[in-house]
Amino acid sequence: MTTTLTPNSGCPALESARVAQTTQVTPEGAAWLASASAYPQSTLSLWRQRPSAPAVLPCGTAFDIVNVPAVFGRRLLDLLWGEGPGSGPVAVHRGRMLLFAAPGTAQRLPALLDWEEWGDSVPAPICHGRGDAVTVPALVPPTGPSRWLVAPDTRSPWLPGPEALLWACVRAARATSTASAADLRVSIFPSADRDANVYDVSRRR
Repeated sequence: MTTTLTPNSGCPALESARVAQTTQVTPEGAAWLASASAYPQSTLSLWRQRPSAPAVLPCGTAFDIVNVPAVFGRRLLDLLWGEGPGSGPVAVHRGRMLLFAAPGTAQRLPALLDWEEWGDSVPAPICHGRGDAVTVPALVPPTGPSRWLVAPDTRSPWLPGPEALLWACVRAARATSTASAADLRVSIFPSADRDANVYDVSRRR
């Protein structure tokens, strides 16, 4: 099974979105985050009082979360913005990258990876969906282990679905595999030592 997406690298709207990326949550973005809570107004009120405090929000309604190792997540983000449709909000929390995804992604993405021939090469993502909750960074840039890479800045952010994330995972796995194979070839066939003695073994009996 192979999933492909048409890159939008030449799309003016995408270029504008890249420029507009922000690492600080706007009031509209905060309202969207709060909409995931059972009590949005109480959540917003708490944030107004303590904007530097992280929050725990439920998944499955406003968004799902795809939680991956930071290095692999950076590859995904580079692919999503460089060759794919872009990303939704993205955060870093304690050495992991949290990609905000469309509701339902947490259920679909693992199944799609199981079908994909490169799925075994992808670091198993931790997918948070309905019934789960995650800690999101503070509204203002913190000094701790959590921060926004792409902060929410609208009440209706575009969120990648399982197909877009599958595409990025497969591309990242292929690139990693190709790089590893190149390193292996170099290690198996090192450069010859110019000072080494070379013997003709073709006449050995």
